[in-house]
Amino acid sequence: MKDLVEAWRAALAEELPAAVELRHRIHADPRASGDEDDTARIVAAALGDGERVAKTGRLIEIAAPHPGPAVALRAELDALPVIERTGVEWAAKTGLMHACGHDVHLAALTAVCRAARRVELPRPLYAILQPREETSPSGALDLVESGILEERGIDTVIGAHVQPRLPYGVVSAAPGPVNASTDEFEVVVHGEGGHAGYPHLLRDPVLALSQLVVSLQQIASRRIDPMHGAVCTIGRLSAGTAANVVPNSASAFGSLRLMRASDRERALEALDEVVHATARAYGCTADLRISPCEPVLVNDPALAAAARTWLERGGADVDVDFRSFGADDFAHYCGDGVRGLMLFVGLGETAGAPSLHGETFLPEDAAVGQVADALLAGYLAAASDLEYPEAAVTGL
Repeated sequence: MKDLVEAWRAALAEELPAAVELRHRIHADPRASGDEDDTARIVAAALGDGERVAKTGRLIEIAAPHPGPAVALRAELDALPVIERTGVEWAAKTGLMHACGHDVHLAALTAVCRAARRVELPRPLYAILQPREETSPSGALDLVESGILEERGIDTVIGAHVQPRLPYGVVSAAPGPVNASTDEFEVVVHGEGGHAGYPHLLRDPVLALSQLVVSLQQIASRRIDPMHGAVCTIGRLSAGTAANVVPNSASAFGSLRLMRASDRERALEALDEVVHATARAYGCTADLRISPCEPVLVNDPALAAAARTWLERGGADVDVDFRSFGADDFAHYCGDGVRGLMLFVGLGETAGAPSLHGETFLPEDAAVGQVADALLAGYLAAASDLEYPEAAVTGL
């Protein structure tokens, strides 16, 4: 195993300059969720065409020198509807932007997989170029439900995501829940509108909705164990057309996030209760539409422990406590006969913005190598804890 790691890392170092160029090309020409064919073709040109999955994605076999359970490395294809303001020469100018690091992930995946073709691997390896991470319906769910992971003998999926909330040089390999479940919801409050000067004759849906936004916060503060937590966020409000007219309806769009799967049903019941009871208290009625999105992302504990060993041997500082109420459809890979591990690669202040999805978010090119190292450690963890049990502890 030691010889494999040294040879793979040496080959990876040689692949990184081309991977950085690929990153710039992808970043400059982003594609929206569901429209990722061009991005998939660019990456597949460097890795091999593979098989089309989840409409615009690809599953590419990298190396299968020996029979047995396979490992897949996953990266996301889609960009966000964000106007880029980074100022670099290779900035996107289309109203779309890789503001979540997917360009870095794709470039890192390409470098690791191209390097893998130059060594003999103990387990088969696949690359997943996955569409629609940022929107529903989920590309990961489509891929899992297609049965192709089982058909190809893939029992482990590894992902790595840049994370500006972690210090530069730190990689998180935390066991258990690391990302929240998420359900999006829309509330429409119906009242009786009219002249703003005669509120006693009306049933004001704006007032009811305003109270509803506040009342929904008690789902997290009073309904869910604070040791596990919840987040209920309203991201959009819509009501009325004029200052002196009370509208007949008002709407809100938001998301509910939980870190523990067992809290999800309870929280959704509370959401329904608060919405309808608050509307009634103001003489209004309400419609509630819930759109389930992603489950809790649960890292396999054994994989996380083994990855920590390989990350540390590669020189990374490893965090085992980081968790985020962000959500990722990678969660669909974690369970039902497949083990999943999502690693988070710290960017610190080098990202150019305090959070993901920002218009100035721009990881340095060095992040390509850091994400590649994390993906490599994830593969080694999957290989060592089955083929070489002692390596999960000793890293030998």
